[in-house]
Amino acid sequence: MDYMTLKEASEKWGISSRMINYYCSAGRIPGAIKMAGVWLLPKDAVKPGDKRYKLKNGRK
Repeated sequence: MDYMTLKEASEKWGISSRMINYYCSAGRIPGAIKMAGVWLLPKDAVKPGDKRYKLKNGRK
C-alpha cells in the first residue's frame, strides 16, 4: 500500500498539517499509521468532514 505524509496530504486537501495530525490522533482517517513518530496516510484516503460545521439540508 502506498502512503503519503502529513505535508503531502495538507497540500492535496488544502488544510494545515496540524489539522490532519488531529484527525489521525482522533482516528478519523482509516488506515493511518504512526511510524517512528510520523503519521502515514493511505494515498487513497479521503478528507474527513469538518465537525465544526453543521450540514443544512445535506449541504454545507
